Amino acid sequence: MLRIGIIVGSTRPQRRAEVVARWVHEAAARHSAHGAGDVSFQVVDLADYRLPLLDEPVPAAIGDYRNGHTRRWAETVGSLDGFVVVTPEYNHSVPAALKNAIDFLFAEWNDKAAGFVSYGLNGGVRAAEHLRLALAEVKVACVRSQVALSLNDDFTFPDITEPGLCTPAGRHEQILHRLLDEVIAWAGALKPLRQPTAAGPPARAETARA
Repeated sequence: MLRIGIIVGSTRPQRRAEVVARWVHEAAARHSAHGAGDVSFQVVDLADYRLPLLDEPVPAAIGDYRNGHTRRWAETVGSLDGFVVVTPEYNHSVPAALKNAIDFLFAEWNDKAAGFVSYGLNGGVRAAEHLRLALAEVKVACVRSQVALSLNDDFTFPDITEPGLCTPAGRHEQILHRLLDEVIAWAGALKPLRQPTAAGPPARAETARA
């Protein structure tokens, strides 16, 4: 079975990423029920991992993770075959917490697939473009289809300071289903390149941890 993580890409209190991720998860369940294949979806909330600013003493590519929070994050990412990253756009880019979470790891990202559900005043498209560059560097294949939600049209806000409700137009779920199909297909195609173990740091890193 392929395992796809839906990453909640913001840790800000009152964030909207959580309600968007919930919509993605519900839509993914509907898609899976209609023949998306042998695949499971899980929400992965960055806020649950409480990652500090990158504090590992050696580069992530070496795989010698010294901190418990890093090893916990590595175990989760390493256990997944692909990702749907939910991201807002902050100041023309991604939230710092999301970029930081990417930078903590290397091998655990390698040879997997990702798609993006972005949101913002302009659909969060600039954040997604920055994500494509960052994830390409850690060997993640990013699919073409993308859901871009507008804060003006695809949310309902009784109070603008609250997360509100994610109420996307119907076309967005159609695009999301196409995105999911691409992520699933690419994650399956890349599977022979991935390590058979859940988390994939080099063997020397396993020795260093022991």
